[in-house]
Amino acid sequence: EEAKRLYRVAFEAAGCGPVLEIGSYCGKSAYILGKACKKKESILFSIDHHKGSEEQQPNEEYFDLDLFDPKLSRVNTFPFFQETISRTALENTVVPIVAASRTIGKMWKTPVSMLFIDGGHSSEAVHEDFLIWSCHIKPGGFLVIHDIFKDPEKGGQAPRQVYEIALNSGIYEELEMTKTLGVLKRKKGTHLHG
Repeated sequence: EEAKRLYRVAFEAAGCGPVLEIGSYCGKSAYILGKACKKKESILFSIDHHKGSEEQQPNEEYFDLDLFDPKLSRVNTFPFFQETISRTALENTVVPIVAASRTIGKMWKTPVSMLFIDGGHSSEAVHEDFLIWSCHIKPGGFLVIHDIFKDPEKGGQAPRQVYEIALNSGIYEELEMTKTLGVLKRKKGTHLHG
């Protein structure tokens, strides 16, 4: 359900400009977003440092030994991401940016038609991604946030808190939520700043 909704929103957005995702991991969301962008002859910028998030590190809950690169002595998801994009023939649509979101955000000037936030899920990481990147969403564009759990027992609360901050700003219109995928549309007449 979430994948289908993500595709539909990206398909609508991609006709109006590039799509940007923060947090691509091994490329599943980049494949979904990229497929929509390719149909609309648009571009997906996919930002990830590819070192894994906090919970994916050794001795953490979501650590996957297959993603650990012994040569680098760290998690490295980029080869898996590249394989996904290559296997799905999206090399000319998906533009990987291998760096921390904050590093790229310092110099970013391109307005985007959709921002998908699904990077680090710590309070600091989600808030920072929102503050750095939301100003680049075009009026009429979409802010999509993954892993919004209303019940704290089911998941972390940082994505939900950022979703509520965005909604309470008055800049966004709330659209239907699909499971843990929150979708907001930037109101027309709101100006870009950054």
